Amino acid sequence: MAGRLLKVSSLATAVFASSGFYLYNRHLDHNDLSIIRFGRAAATTAAISYDYLTAFKHVEYGTEEYWALKSKVHRRSAERLLELCCANRGTFIKVGQHLGALDYLLPEEYTSTLKVLHSRAPQSSMDEIRQVIREDLGKELSELFVSFEEKPQGTASLAQVHKAVLHDGRTVAVKVQHPKVQKQSSKDIVVMEVLLRAVHWLFPDFAFMWLVEEAKKNMPLELDFLNEGHNAEKVANMLAHYPFLKVPTIYWDLSTKRILTMEFAEGGQVNDREYMKKHGINVNEISEKLGKMYSEMIFVHGFVHCDPHPGNVLVRKCPRNKKTEIVLLDHGLYQILQPDFRLDYCRLWQALINGDMSKVERYSRRLGAGDLYPLFACVLTARSWTAVNAGISSVPVTHSEFSNICWLLNEIILPTLYYTGEKRKITGTDCTSPQLHSLCLLHGLLSHHSQYNMSLLKLSDANESTVAFSVSC
Repeated sequence: MAGRLLKVSSLATAVFASSGFYLYNRHLDHNDLSIIRFGRAAATTAAISYDYLTAFKHVEYGTEEYWALKSKVHRRSAERLLELCCANRGTFIKVGQHLGALDYLLPEEYTSTLKVLHSRAPQSSMDEIRQVIREDLGKELSELFVSFEEKPQGTASLAQVHKAVLHDGRTVAVKVQHPKVQKQSSKDIVVMEVLLRAVHWLFPDFAFMWLVEEAKKNMPLELDFLNEGHNAEKVANMLAHYPFLKVPTIYWDLSTKRILTMEFAEGGQVNDREYMKKHGINVNEISEKLGKMYSEMIFVHGFVHCDPHPGNVLVRKCPRNKKTEIVLLDHGLYQILQPDFRLDYCRLWQALINGDMSKVERYSRRLGAGDLYPLFACVLTARSWTAVNAGISSVPVTHSEFSNICWLLNEIILPTLYYTGEKRKITGTDCTSPQLHSLCLLHGLLSHHSQYNMSLLKLSDANESTVAFSVSC
């Protein structure tokens, strides 16, 4: 214990001394408050580490007192992280939101505390919004828009969206990046990497370095709104034969790396029961269309939208023909799946549908599941092992089966797969082969898959609903 405490004090001293030396030599503008941001992060890391190192000194492991104390330490640490994310904003909030979504991996004290970041994202002032538009588009708001609503339609960790009207009468959504995010993000990622490596040094079992790798890879893409616009156009053209899919049109003359202007599209979130009931939208129809859309992305094109949470998937009645539409938003991140993976994955699904267990095992192993192929099959289908053996197309899903498999998925299967993946280094971007890299992607998509199905099942009034994603191989 004394050795670890010495490590903490030595680390804290080194961190603050090196940060001062670094900032002095880089001659950074103190207006961006880098030293304060770094200091907050270092102090929070040191406080959390010290708490975990000292809290359990006089408590016997495994006793009721131990577990009660551990829950309190988790809660204190989560609250410290929340304060840090809210203070440093930007990249810190983005990572905090990601941590808050890892229900199957982190203690409940962390996820429940950090989930509030989804509704507490910072809002830039109108002066800041005007400044970004002036710098990037070279004109004042009044020169570009007849009207521009000051209250944003939505605010996220990296940007906020305003409703506006062009001089020709078209209504648009203007996504404007928070002004300091671009400048601070690369420094923030370096800070996170240094501090997480320090925590890993103190606690060798700490296995979250993949968060930094993901941030390094994805943050530059998410901060480039031109990339998002190109992705939106690509998927719109790719799935143009689906009349029910609406991807807002991009207005390139009013878009830059920090500003994305697009067609304004209204709708209710895909899990909003009241909205769907009020507008006469059929739940089963939405489920079928989502299945077709994502199946084609995965199996045919290998170009997959990576953030299909309910806020990015809206449903509505088309203003022109009154038919049901799905509006797909936020195209900043897409994953490319290699042809060999897509073919093996397609054959796996065919085997699952037909109950061909020898092929289920063969293709699961080829995708990297190894001896965990039975769990892998249950995870992918969100069905019981009994249903998988019989062939999922021949056994209708029931509410009780789906509830049981979702419990199994969250409490046992996903933590097991994650643990095994850490040992084999298949999480994040540290994959050892294209197949394993794609397997990691499907692990992420899977959570959304099961969340959609659970939401849609709950929305259905049928006693024995058969709502599920249809996979067209």
